[in-house]
Amino acid sequence: MSKFLLDANIFIEAYQRYYSFDIAPAFWNALQQGAEAGKLISIDRVFQEINSYDDEDRLKLWANNEFSKWFASTDDEAVFNAYREIINWAVNQPQFFDSAKTEFASVADSWLIAFAKAHNYTVVTHEIYSADVRRRILIPNVCRAFDIPYINTFEMLRKLNIRLG
Repeated sequence: MSKFLLDANIFIEAYQRYYSFDIAPAFWNALQQGAEAGKLISIDRVFQEINSYDDEDRLKLWANNEFSKWFASTDDEAVFNAYREIINWAVNQPQFFDSAKTEFASVADSWLIAFAKAHNYTVVTHEIYSADVRRRILIPNVCRAFDIPYINTFEMLRKLNIRLG
């Protein structure tokens, strides 16, 4: 069975758009239950990204109070080795602007992919593959280059047989 690794946009878009806490508390409960069952996690750098917002919003409170133990550490040798390989790949891709390469090396996305590669996770993201992208290095583009599976929230919910209602 697949294990799923959640990108920051899974949390942020759900909170801001279609699964806000007041409309769909079952979504957030399902994430906790999936994590408790060992089926999904995220990483420390996504946790930092969620906590980087100034406001004390509901997502930040939930991440700190309800989900914090399921943000895995990226501080291990296998992740560092995968990160180095992924960054070397990105730097050597002439398709991407230098600014995209610099950004990619400094955000959680590169670490998320490295963790997935090192620990055999399927990345869950709302980003979509784009063969012609130049201004950003997208998660699906890197995942394809390294044969790392990736899906979106709705595909993950189906694979986990989660019903919200």
